[in-house]
Amino acid sequence: MLDLERLRALHSVATYGSVSAAADVLHVTTSAVSQQLAKLERETGQKLLERNGRGVRLTDAAELLVAHAERILSLVEQAQADLEAHRGSVVGQLAVAAFPTAIRGLMPAALHGLRGDHPDLRVLLREEDPMRSMPLVLRGDYDMAVVQDWNNEPLPLPEGLHKGVICEDVADVALPDAHDLAGRDTIDLKELAGDPWISSSQDSICCDWLIRTLRAIDSEPNIDHMAYEFATQLSLVAAGLGNAILPRLGRCDVPPGVAVVPLSAPLARRVYAVWREEAARRPAIRAVVAALRAAVPAGPPAIAGIPG
Repeated sequence: MLDLERLRALHSVATYGSVSAAADVLHVTTSAVSQQLAKLERETGQKLLERNGRGVRLTDAAELLVAHAERILSLVEQAQADLEAHRGSVVGQLAVAAFPTAIRGLMPAALHGLRGDHPDLRVLLREEDPMRSMPLVLRGDYDMAVVQDWNNEPLPLPEGLHKGVICEDVADVALPDAHDLAGRDTIDLKELAGDPWISSSQDSICCDWLIRTLRAIDSEPNIDHMAYEFATQLSLVAAGLGNAILPRLGRCDVPPGVAVVPLSAPLARRVYAVWREEAARRPAIRAVVAALRAAVPAGPPAIAGIPG
């Protein structure tokens, strides 16, 4: 009979590309993975790995076995979820990836609530951009990801993932306070066509969205400065170096020299939790989604430095 952990080791090598990478993901030594694979070769009577330069490659027999292993591991995860659902217990470990403002604006309150309500659940939190985190959920690196999309650009949901809406997060525009429109009650985005902009890091979901949004109003993006954290972007805005789109969730303090003005045609991003469909019945999944929804701030933060 094939051993489940040995199949998991082979599947990890196939997924992550090397024995050492598989060992890192499985939290064991490289030697332990090699031993598991050697035992699996003896069990199957087939050679599974071949030398390929400094690395290894899977044989045809290994590729065949990996395809079966993927289905077997999926069924095991589904069985575990069904058992947890049967007893109704919020237990075990859940690895969660989230984008930075969700970590700042939602996760502290959500994790605090989970610790009190479900002490037998251990949540492991890591920061990831949504463009990276969803494939990692599909691959099994994470059990859940907190991701975002925008009302003018929905995020495609890969096959095999389920999602639950957490909240809607309205965005405003941050301008240098010397900008001609800084004193307005609202601004049409088209009025800022041709202005310099400050964006999140290149290839992040927010940078891609800003470029496409500006092009949709016939404004070729003029982005000289990129920074992942909104606090850094606001410092650049305060220095008069450009405008930035500023969501309200987890908003940091707005420094002097910056005016935050609502858009007349509001832009909003939707925040979701996503998880593999095999794990959909896990009470732990439902508990984390509920905790995230409970952690959503009750009202919008202050605009343009005025207490709300």
